[in-house]
Amino acid sequence: MSGKASRVKGHAFERSMAEHFRNLGYTRCRTSRYESKMLDDQDIDLTNTKPFNIQCKAVENLGSAHDTLYAMPNDENYNVVIHKRNRKGVVVSMTLDDFSELIQMLLINQIVKP
Repeated sequence: MSGKASRVKGHAFERSMAEHFRNLGYTRCRTSRYESKMLDDQDIDLTNTKPFNIQCKAVENLGSAHDTLYAMPNDENYNVVIHKRNRKGVVVSMTLDDFSELIQMLLINQIVKP
């Protein structure tokens, strides 16, 4: 796939994920390309998704999700990489520490019970 076609595919995925987040209740979610060059420059693709920084990747070979996660801001938000592959679906990556903190919150609030 050419560079231009890859970029178009990536932008379409960002827009679809922004719509997905709006449907989840993040009604002000937009792509950072549309709303905030500063966030876009920090490798954050979606805005108004606190407490998450979202990076969307629509590529066959992501390489290291570690590199993508650690390039994102080190702030109070959870860094999340949403990765889409053709015919493989969409997966979400985050650090184990962040994932564990979310699990602990679910347990403390008795939303899940082991």
